[in-house]
Amino acid sequence: MTVLALGAHPDDLELLCGGTLAKYAQRGDKVYMCSLTNGNMGHPQYKPADMARVRKKEMETSASLIGAEVIWLDVDDEMSVISLEARLMVTDVLRMTKPDVVITHYDQDYHVDHRNASQLVFEAAPLACVHNIVTQYPVLDKQVLIYYMDTLGAINFLPTEYVDISDTIETKQNMFRCHVSQDEWMLKATGFDMHELIDAVARVRGYAAGCKYAEGFRRLEAWYRGATTRILP
Repeated sequence: MTVLALGAHPDDLELLCGGTLAKYAQRGDKVYMCSLTNGNMGHPQYKPADMARVRKKEMETSASLIGAEVIWLDVDDEMSVISLEARLMVTDVLRMTKPDVVITHYDQDYHVDHRNASQLVFEAAPLACVHNIVTQYPVLDKQVLIYYMDTLGAINFLPTEYVDISDTIETKQNMFRCHVSQDEWMLKATGFDMHELIDAVARVRGYAAGCKYAEGFRRLEAWYRGATTRILP
C-alpha cells in the first residue's frame, strides 16, 4: 500500500497522525510525508529563509525515523491560498505518489493553513483522475480515499475510526522531538508541552478505542470514495 500524508506545516503530521504513519511503515507500506508550507514563520528569532531551511531538515530527520519520503511544497507559512495553481500543485503530488489513501487535516480545523491543505486535497483528488487535465505526471486510474486526521487538542473532532498506536507512541514522540525549533518555542508560545499533549490526546482516543493509545480519523464520505475494507492499519 502507498500512503500520502499531507499536512500544512512541517510538524503537523507527527503531532496528528505520526503513530499511524509509523504503523504503516512498520508493516512495509510506502509512506510519503508532504508539507504544504515551509514553516518559515515558525520562530520569532529566525529569519524566514533560515527558518525554512531548519524546518525542512527537521522534517527530513523525522521522516527518516520511519523510512518515509518527504515532499516539500515550499509555500510560505501562514500564506497558503486556495487557487488553481495550488490545486494543480497538489494534483501533481497525488499523481506522482499514486496513493491508496491520503491523510490530511480536518476541514474545520483551527488554522487557515490546515483548512487550506484539506480543501486543496479535496479539490485536487477528482482532477488527478481527469485525462484532459495534463500535468507532468500520468493521470490516476481511480479516486483516492481521503481520511481526516485529528485536530490539535482533539477539539471539535469526533473520530469514526481509530488506530491503536500503543506500540508506536514512542516513535511518534521521537518524530516530534526532531522538530527542535518548535519543541521549546511551542511551550513558550502556548504554555503547553507538546509531548504531554501528544500523550494526553492519544490516551483519550485510546479510551474510546479500547486500547492504551490511539489516533482518531474520519473518512471523507463522497462519491467514488467509499471502501468496503479497512484501509487504516
